[in-house]
Amino acid sequence: MTTSPHKVAERVATKPMVFIVDDDDGVRRAMSALMESVGYAHAAYPSATEFLRHYNTAQAGCLVLDIRMPEMSGLELQQELHKRGHRIPLIFVTGHGDVPMAVEAMKKGAFDFVQKPFRDQDLLDRVNHALHQDHSLRQETADKDEVSQRWSTLTQREKEVMALIVEGKANKVVAQDLGLSERTVEIHRARVMEKMQVRSVAQLVKLSMLIPES
Repeated sequence: MTTSPHKVAERVATKPMVFIVDDDDGVRRAMSALMESVGYAHAAYPSATEFLRHYNTAQAGCLVLDIRMPEMSGLELQQELHKRGHRIPLIFVTGHGDVPMAVEAMKKGAFDFVQKPFRDQDLLDRVNHALHQDHSLRQETADKDEVSQRWSTLTQREKEVMALIVEGKANKVVAQDLGLSERTVEIHRARVMEKMQVRSVAQLVKLSMLIPES
């Protein structure tokens, strides 16, 4: 059965989690209470190492963390997550003197930062935006994985035909380029459309942009 092309992959079902990492027990409790007040699922950790021990990359969410912590700082945690290939959005909580560090963290991919003291709504706004970004990134990854799986089912000849189809070439031209009969091209084209689960060339072109370059 043909799957709707605008639903390339199943939506990420995991309820997003707000991870809080701060060595100050009072701050952790206050942030946890804030997340609780708006219905966000959350988990708090007293250190970056403790967070890493429990973090499951399959869990959607975002990370709110202090930029200065003993053992492993927020910046060092960012570096470690990057090294492991994790893309969870990071929101740094900083003191006034830490703004340059936060700016540097954003240059390295952090989502945002908020300065102490901050308004609860300012942090919640950033968390909301970070969760939306995480959802988008996870859906993009899921879509690419699904399209790559479909692409892998094509034969080499079908991949060649598809490449020419998405360039806008007619069956007659594809046949000439590949030294095939038009009828053979029509058969390959039909199989490509079936395996890629699309009904039009426009949909095929759209999916082709999600296929990673070899």
